[in-house]
Amino acid sequence: MSSSLADPSEDEGEDDAAAPSKPEKADATAPSDEGGDAPDGDEPQDGEPAEKAKDAKGEAARDKKKDGDEPAKPFEEDGRSDQALDFVVDVLTKMGMDCTVDLMENDPGDPASDIRIEISGRDAGKLIGKKGQTLAACQFLTNRVVNRPSRPRRHILIDADGYRARREQALSSMAQRLGKEAVAEGKIITFEPMSAQDRRVVHLSLAKFPGVVTKSEGKGATRRVQIIPVRE
Repeated sequence: MSSSLADPSEDEGEDDAAAPSKPEKADATAPSDEGGDAPDGDEPQDGEPAEKAKDAKGEAARDKKKDGDEPAKPFEEDGRSDQALDFVVDVLTKMGMDCTVDLMENDPGDPASDIRIEISGRDAGKLIGKKGQTLAACQFLTNRVVNRPSRPRRHILIDADGYRARREQALSSMAQRLGKEAVAEGKIITFEPMSAQDRRVVHLSLAKFPGVVTKSEGKGATRRVQIIPVRE
């Protein structure tokens, strides 16, 4: 499903996909300062669960059943995919953007309830912004509009010209490499502070990685992911 927007506005350059910050090694008790997060994602800034080795999905573990629970019911579309698509189209129309907006199929590892939206076209780079901040703000607003308190939460991911896809791939590769390093050296590896969206990618990448668990620590702008080796 897609919608196309047209406007004779001028092109602006797109920021390159930022490379992930180099992780640092630290003790599990390393202190962190408090700070305020910008709307860089849509996961809660506090209370992000520690991941368990068997079936953790990190900050994205909403749809995964717990041990001993009844099997989860198959997900049924509730119309919010179209609602999210329409909202993004409306926002870009009011911004005068020349873009095409598509509702995409989820990646194999995504929960069935996730909603993925891809923005492409001449002005897509404008929506990315510096270090993806404009794109993150659009995603944050869309999640707030579509997810009402009375309904189960659905995670909405918005990409523009493949920016998030490139970054997710880089983060996932780094997480896998550092997972091996944590197991081999028996040391906790701590990433530099990152957005809720990036933390989610790291947690998902290592959810089934043997020999490690991941958790978020810190608050606000200093919140970061730790890779912790464990004995099987």
